[in-house]
Amino acid sequence: MTTSPVERAADHFVSALAQWRVERGMTKKQLAARMGFDPSYVSHVEGRRHKPTEDFARRAEAVLAAGGAIWQRFQEYDELRHARGPVLHRDPPVPAQWMPPGTGLIVEQEVAELTYTDGAYRCVIRRALYNAGVEPVTRYLVKIAVDRYPHDPQGSNRHHRQHPLSFEEMDLRAVAGEGAATEPMQWRLKLDRDAAKEVWLLFANDHGQFPLYPGERTTIEYAYTVGEEKWGQWFQRAVRLPTRNLTVRLDFPVEFEPQVWGVETSLAAEVPVRTPLERHNDARRAVFEWSTDAPLLNARYRLEWRFRGQAAPTTPDEGVPKPRTNGSQYEQPHELRASQRMRGIGIVQRGADLLRQRARHFQLPREELAARDAVAGLRATLDRLEGLHDFSKGVGLAAPQIGLAVAAAVVRPPERGAESVVLLNPRVVDESSETDEQYEGCLSFFDYRGLVVRPLRVDVEHARFDGTRVITSFEQAMARLVSHEIDHLEGRLYVDRMVPGANLVPVEEYRQTGQPWNY
Repeated sequence: MTTSPVERAADHFVSALAQWRVERGMTKKQLAARMGFDPSYVSHVEGRRHKPTEDFARRAEAVLAAGGAIWQRFQEYDELRHARGPVLHRDPPVPAQWMPPGTGLIVEQEVAELTYTDGAYRCVIRRALYNAGVEPVTRYLVKIAVDRYPHDPQGSNRHHRQHPLSFEEMDLRAVAGEGAATEPMQWRLKLDRDAAKEVWLLFANDHGQFPLYPGERTTIEYAYTVGEEKWGQWFQRAVRLPTRNLTVRLDFPVEFEPQVWGVETSLAAEVPVRTPLERHNDARRAVFEWSTDAPLLNARYRLEWRFRGQAAPTTPDEGVPKPRTNGSQYEQPHELRASQRMRGIGIVQRGADLLRQRARHFQLPREELAARDAVAGLRATLDRLEGLHDFSKGVGLAAPQIGLAVAAAVVRPPERGAESVVLLNPRVVDESSETDEQYEGCLSFFDYRGLVVRPLRVDVEHARFDGTRVITSFEQAMARLVSHEIDHLEGRLYVDRMVPGANLVPVEEYRQTGQPWNY
């Protein structure tokens, strides 16, 4: 049975959609949620029960960041469907972003600046807005959140319950417009929590309303202050509206000797920002600036820092508890946190969605080249790790930890010079009833250690590059290392296997660093 050109074009669109969805490590349900559709809709489109619409194609292209592939396939299909003549071989314009349902706002430029002065941080956000919708805009939602100890949620929650963020100290101010046309904006409370506030900035004040009508542009600027005792050493911007340009600027006293780095978090991974930060010093201030002309919708861009100078405030780094000497005191470490060092060489950190997704299996031998590339990336990262830590217990790394949603892992045994084990599409087919409990660490969560029960032997079926499958038996330390990496490929972390209620041990209190496991 022959198919029409329109049907073939629809098949090509669906194939591109499914390929990029799998490439990004997303389920149909996850993609539908990100696109703002009912969960069954993606299934119906991929199953060819629903015809794709332009809105659907725009959203899929923006969410999956397919470089125009999905959008081009839709245009080819759409031209044939409307009998517009033969498809021209050209590069069609790619939609930069899709409009979130219910809004028509575009952020043409955002400049976010954080300045430290006299024991407090002053945050100023300036956004150039364009109303591309069909309705006037009368309010703009602003979210303000602080997290004193981002890697210690319980400690941070305790701290903010005792020292809640207040509107009095924040001194929130907002204006709209530019030059002589600037108008103060009133605001209305939406959410009031200890560490988070949400307010509607209103295009209105005591003199009347000034809505942003379709086709009009304006600039809004809002600013607030938070004391250093409530502000952790990080500054994050979340892209909630289609945004053309984002610039983030940090301004610190130069005598603090600040060191700054950046992280980009999306649905697929957490990676260092893709362009370097620029630093400008004068006699008194050190200014760090980072910009992007293509911020991803729903991505988060976070700058983190530490102060190395003797004149810097003695604030705790990342909220990780130190050995306690008097109550719940913290000390400032002299080196970067272990997790920061791992993040700095490109290892995805706990909290990224990719670490909670089941990795895609390779189709071998057809995808042999892709499998070899993934393994080469894992080996290269492991090589960089050798200069950061002494892995006397051995070490493993799974592909999701370097941002790849594929079923590949490399394990290096504890013995010096021993050959690394490559695992492709692995699964445990048998394990011993005998178990032991040992402390484990994780490169994606390296500030802590936790006790985990594992079998003393596991039999693992895995593939070679040519597609043939073998079963290998691993014992004791290698059984633990291999089991840990297979867990990663199934979207599981070692903390999921800990006894309920068990406590993690900060790495500073862990006393077995540099020692092999005992058997």
